[in-house]
Amino acid sequence: MKTYTFHVNGMHCNACVVLTESELNDVPEVSKAKSSLVNHSVQVTGEFGDKEPEHIARDLSEVLKPHGYALSLEKQNHLAKWSDFKLAFPIAIGFIALFIMLQKIGIVNLVTASRVSYGTAFVIGLIASVSTCMAVVGGLVLSMSANFAKEGDKVRPQLLFHIGRLASFFVLGGLIGMLGAVVQFGPAGTFFLNITIALVLLILGINLLDIFPFAKKFQPTIPGFIGKQVHGLKNINHTLTPLLVGVATFFLPCGFTQSMQLYTLTTGNFVTGALIMGAFAIGTLPVLALLSFSSLGIHKKAQSGVFFKTAGLVVIFFGIFNAMNALAAVGIISPLFSF
Repeated sequence: MKTYTFHVNGMHCNACVVLTESELNDVPEVSKAKSSLVNHSVQVTGEFGDKEPEHIARDLSEVLKPHGYALSLEKQNHLAKWSDFKLAFPIAIGFIALFIMLQKIGIVNLVTASRVSYGTAFVIGLIASVSTCMAVVGGLVLSMSANFAKEGDKVRPQLLFHIGRLASFFVLGGLIGMLGAVVQFGPAGTFFLNITIALVLLILGINLLDIFPFAKKFQPTIPGFIGKQVHGLKNINHTLTPLLVGVATFFLPCGFTQSMQLYTLTTGNFVTGALIMGAFAIGTLPVLALLSFSSLGIHKKAQSGVFFKTAGLVVIFFGIFNAMNALAAVGIISPLFSF
């Protein structure tokens, strides 16, 4: 039994920690795997016979390759790829301008000066579904699909998973809203939560840009053991397992989900909270459905650095906009837009 330390290429967020550990722990030769987002590394303990470390890294990389990761003995230099911004900036600015224009002329009510609307939650869900933070959910869906496909059951598990996911986000979102009513946030508490949401979105957006590796250390997450337990459910081959896994994704370490959960807490209303989280879940549905009914991995669907940088700029816009709305709501600054 020996312990090896490998560098992980392709790691972006805490969801990647859960996914890499879960996949490596499923390898027969591995007794324990422990990933680190700070160092972009993984410690692997196991019995590998006479294999050299380079050989072990190659074998384990094959396990992680479908999810967009690779192991190496030496740390590779981070490449910011600033050239991607030549396209990312104009695309993001065009999207933001369209977003504001549609609201301004009243075609769609996506943003208001005082709250996150259902349309905003839906758009954030769309961005989350193709970001690296959703890699753990995509990997979970693909792994579960493979387990049931071995027995010839392909469609029913997928449907149960998505039904469970949508239902849990709606019901649990409503319960979080009700909890907000019990807590009774005052103006100061609401301001603090709104600023927290803005900071979470800013950190998520900066990480999507993939130019400041140190920012990944500040990305918020729930305790890792919860994500590991949820990811482990995929190996339980029971009829209702897909439904349970779908429900459990509400608790996975995705910063986008947590930012929406924080906002839902400020609504103080079951219906509003349920609709906010439901709209977010519906936003993630198209990509996750495509994943679950296909054999393609999540990273194969969005390899373009331009795409991630564009999404990052849009998320940063949401973060700045929410921060300004929070400051305007307490009278520190004047509203920038009259919606």
